[in-house]
Amino acid sequence: MNYLAVGIGGMAGSIIRYLISLYSINLWSGSFPYGTFTANMCGCFILGLLTGLNEKKEMIPKTIMLGLGTGMIGSLTTFSAFSVETVQLYESSSIYIAGLYVLLSAVFGLLLAWSGFYIGQKGSEKVVVNK
Repeated sequence: MNYLAVGIGGMAGSIIRYLISLYSINLWSGSFPYGTFTANMCGCFILGLLTGLNEKKEMIPKTIMLGLGTGMIGSLTTFSAFSVETVQLYESSSIYIAGLYVLLSAVFGLLLAWSGFYIGQKGSEKVVVNK
């Protein structure tokens, strides 16, 4: 069952990533890789949120968490594309944009992951389970 959950989540995440890339091409121009940046930042927040929700008590069953975290977020976000895009920016003499991409990705990725985690933890504390 876990493999199926990861597979379905992975399929959903890769489709979402593809759609983000398509729409980012139409919205923004220039050499900055907005599609990958947007997908990675969304993934940081969502994974932080899901992890925060499950930190103290299991709000989301393990199989669903695997499907969402490992499957969907794992295929939505991509370190390999981030790395290759950074190298391509550097090689095309866009050194400042490459540096900005790395800096923004690290700073905002960590802030969004922390924010999501914090919100998730606070949300899980407010849930009352009736037995």
